[in-house]
Amino acid sequence: MKHPHEEQWQAHTQARFRHARRLRGMQTEIHDLHAARMRDWHWRMRAHHRWHQRWHRQHAVFRHSLGARLIAIFAVLALLGSAILWTALQSDHGLWWGVPLLLFVTGLAYGGIHHMIRPLRMLAAGAEAFGRGDLKFRVPVVRGDEIGDLAMRFNQMAADIQAMLDGKRALLLAVSHELRSPLTRARLHAELVDDGPSKDALLDELAQMRELISALLESERLGSGHRALQLTGVDLGELAAEQAQTGVELDTEPELPLLQLDRTRVQLLLRNLVHNALRHNDPARGPVIVSVARDGDGVRVSVRDHGPGVPPDALDRLGQPFFRPDEARTRDSGGVGLGLSLCRLVAQAHGSRLVLRNAEPGFEATVTFPRLDSR
Repeated sequence: MKHPHEEQWQAHTQARFRHARRLRGMQTEIHDLHAARMRDWHWRMRAHHRWHQRWHRQHAVFRHSLGARLIAIFAVLALLGSAILWTALQSDHGLWWGVPLLLFVTGLAYGGIHHMIRPLRMLAAGAEAFGRGDLKFRVPVVRGDEIGDLAMRFNQMAADIQAMLDGKRALLLAVSHELRSPLTRARLHAELVDDGPSKDALLDELAQMRELISALLESERLGSGHRALQLTGVDLGELAAEQAQTGVELDTEPELPLLQLDRTRVQLLLRNLVHNALRHNDPARGPVIVSVARDGDGVRVSVRDHGPGVPPDALDRLGQPFFRPDEARTRDSGGVGLGLSLCRLVAQAHGSRLVLRNAEPGFEATVTFPRLDSR
């Protein structure tokens, strides 16, 4: 027979074991519940992360895609328009407020589209400035969409072309400067040669080389961004009178206004135009006519000859460096193809342009110089 204390101890021990098993069971249930909740939480977090990434991708596409934004605007406009029309048709007086509201929503959509395509107008202005030769113009990049990417590529293209042209100008200026010294020494040596046809031919060739180098230097100075015009009050009628010579007829309007011009460069322009006209003029048809007249606030200068003219397909290329139409010019007739190019650059430096056309008969070059305050 067991002792009563022993029975109590066994009962107490069994109760403790049962309590420990219940605690272990509860801990297992709590652990399993916590693990399930953690798995559910991790799944929700991964789903939220995937949704967040997907939303960011869609938002990036929407922000960087002009087409997506336009589609969204048209979709919203269609939904709102349909809702407004449906609601208006359900009401007796719905058209009185439905139509103005629909016009208001359409106006908002138009304003949004107008705002989105505004960079296209800036890009068009940049292309126009680039076409005029203003390589320093840059298109403002205001957005990160396709138009902004196009604007950045356009600016990079303009910078690359400007760097290439600047390098070409620097090389040409350096070469032209370096050629002047040996050309001067060659002329000094040529002067020591005995008189005769060979000496005359050599001096003529050296003179043409000197003229070519001077024309190259002047064209690069005018074509660069540092024109450094020496502007003074100039009477174009007086400058035209300086070109009076045999075979030249002057037609100058009296009391012409003084214009702020670079006298030396304008003299170069007139001299080249008159020299070019005399070289191709047919005296039997008439003289070279130099006309100077008012044109609005400015003064128009034109030089016309009565020669064979220029082939129509060559008119667009006249004024390009070293270009000489075969039918109108040859190497024996003189010139290296820089005269009209210099005239074009002088006109552009003064805010004008050189207009060339066949006068039938003959050929005419016209430059209209504006007033300084009207440029």
